[in-house]
Amino acid sequence: MSLEELKKQIKETGNVPQHVAIIMDGNGRWAKKRGLKRTEGHKAGVKTVQRVVRLAHPLGVKYLTLYTFSIENWKRPKSEVAYIMKLLYNTTRSELDELHKNQVKLIATGRISGIPQSSRMMLRKAIRKTANNNGLVLNLALNYGGRTEIIDAVKKLVKDVKAGIVSERRISPELFENYLYTCELPDPDLLIRTSGEMRLSNFLLWQTHYTELYITDVYWPDYTEEDFCRAIIDYQSRERRFGRLTNKSR
Repeated sequence: MSLEELKKQIKETGNVPQHVAIIMDGNGRWAKKRGLKRTEGHKAGVKTVQRVVRLAHPLGVKYLTLYTFSIENWKRPKSEVAYIMKLLYNTTRSELDELHKNQVKLIATGRISGIPQSSRMMLRKAIRKTANNNGLVLNLALNYGGRTEIIDAVKKLVKDVKAGIVSERRISPELFENYLYTCELPDPDLLIRTSGEMRLSNFLLWQTHYTELYITDVYWPDYTEEDFCRAIIDYQSRERRFGRLTNKSR
């Protein structure tokens, strides 16, 4: 099916995932397969981000979370980390006007204070400029780790309990979610992982408790608009029960 046919099917079927999260995996392997430096894979991956961001909101997706840089990624060679941070700076700067024009609201979750100052300042500039936009909410998970997020949330909650702001008896999953980085976002409906790896890699561990998973062998730089549409169509075919029985499953 062509891209236009896939888009038409999505619109006709309805039930589009409101929040899609993506583990953008395979940049390094894509580059290695072509005899290129790993950094070339990251550079190529940016073009895929651009394609998906442009497509998501017209399809009906309201929130898009991209696993951009994890806590564990600091373990990579310093030269590669420096390149990724420079790429973050340059891409944010070059894409800001288009994001703003298309009403994309940019946010970031993670320990943002831990990334280099130049990238952090550019990111904050973009967040401020797009703050009032009412289109796609694009969430970059930066210097992010699911376990780190939960630990940070626990620390904030304990602090509020000690200060008498929160009663211990009021603690519930719903209250705890208010302390997470993603407190202003709904849980992801669909999590896409490219490159065929079958794991969460410390990504949105709390939020994905009932998220539908979609794994593809395609490396992120090769991921197309058609691939994204097929993931949504697959989601549309699933029955989400959240632990309950439905008329179909009885």
